[in-house]
Amino acid sequence: MTDTPQDTDQPVEATAPREREVKTSSIPQEELARLTDDIVSALKTVYDPEIPADIYELGLIYKVDIEDDRSVKIDMTLTAPGCPVAGEMPGWVQNAVSSVEGVGDVEVTMVFDPPWTPDRMSEEAQFAVGWY
Repeated sequence: MTDTPQDTDQPVEATAPREREVKTSSIPQEELARLTDDIVSALKTVYDPEIPADIYELGLIYKVDIEDDRSVKIDMTLTAPGCPVAGEMPGWVQNAVSSVEGVGDVEVTMVFDPPWTPDRMSEEAQFAVGWY
C-alpha cells in the first residue's frame, strides 16, 4: 500500500510504503513507479470547471494509495464544500484513474479535513490563475 498525504504546496505522489508500516508492496518497484506516473497523469486530466487548472496542481488530491491488488484509493477535497460539482467530481476522478492500464478498482473519498487553501496550489496552478 502506498500512502502520501499532501502537507505542503507540493503535489501528492504515490510512493513506496512508509517505513512505519510493516507491510511492503508486492508490486515491483518499476511497475509501481509507472502506475504512479500514469495515475498522476490521469489526475491532471481532471479540471475544476471554475478554475483554469487541473485538480492535481490545485492540490485537491490529498492521498493516493496503490494497494497490492492494484486497486487505488484516493482522498480528495474541493476548493469549497459548496462547490457546484461536488457530486460529480469524484466520478470524474474515478473514471480518469480507472482508465490507467493495470489499475484495478478505484475508490474516491471526498474529505474536508484539512480544509483546502490556496497554499496547496503548485506554482503551475498559481501561474494558471494569475497568482504568480
